[in-house]
Amino acid sequence: MPISRRQFGVTVAAGLTSAGTILADDQKQTPLRVIAYNVFGCTGWPHQRKLAQQAVVKGQMAKRLAMELALHDPDIINFSESPKEELTKEVAELLGMNHVRFPSGGNWPGTILSRHEIIDSKNAPLDGERPKELFTRHWGRATIKLPNGDPLIVHSAHLFPTADPTIRLKEIRAMITSMKADLDAGRSMLLIGDLNHGPDTDEYKFWIDAGFVDTFAKVGKGDGPTIKSDIPKWRIDYVMAAGPIADTVVESRPLFEGAFRLHINDKESFALSDHLPQLAVFQSTQ
Repeated sequence: MPISRRQFGVTVAAGLTSAGTILADDQKQTPLRVIAYNVFGCTGWPHQRKLAQQAVVKGQMAKRLAMELALHDPDIINFSESPKEELTKEVAELLGMNHVRFPSGGNWPGTILSRHEIIDSKNAPLDGERPKELFTRHWGRATIKLPNGDPLIVHSAHLFPTADPTIRLKEIRAMITSMKADLDAGRSMLLIGDLNHGPDTDEYKFWIDAGFVDTFAKVGKGDGPTIKSDIPKWRIDYVMAAGPIADTVVESRPLFEGAFRLHINDKESFALSDHLPQLAVFQSTQ
């Protein structure tokens, strides 16, 4: 018998709560599971395929996305290229998560979902107005209250996508300037999203020089490409960490599996996006 969205949300939330209760019994080992995911507007990829179009028309995409994400017990999720807010709110409801949206300077808004309380948030947190040419995708900052009461600063970002890094470098400089007080104070902070550059670029070096740790470079295996979801070749999606939380990362990998992956031998299949999600797990203490 088909279940309603509410029933699905209650079931998933109960599972996450149960997992959280079990973990809380061991106060010294409480993992925080974080996923960065460019969701391609929640249209499926390739979006021209008949089954992807049917899933969209039938209003299934939010449920499909939520069910696949729920398999990985996420605590915090970033979406780049978010769909309409009603869909991201539906995903949040299904997962039993809080939700904040970051409007785009163009047509690519961002989202943070969190199982924990979102204390505050700000879109493009600059001193003054956003320059027209910068953050045409998205950038937003949120503070999340962890179970032990500590704040965790999370920056969700999707940077400029062209091969020419000029605008992207301007975005990164502006972001690091905005982050400087938190970086200097040694606060725990995450930078998650589609940064549209590889690990062999000037852009990447800026993050590392500012004090961020690339979680995949620290504990991942192989090359870790995140795009495209049929034959991944490039690593452009990241979970980066700074401050005390950076020392606690125990796992980081792209999720080249399940409905996140396009099965190239099946010409009727579709993946949830052209990107793979990037998962990072932090083994923090309370």
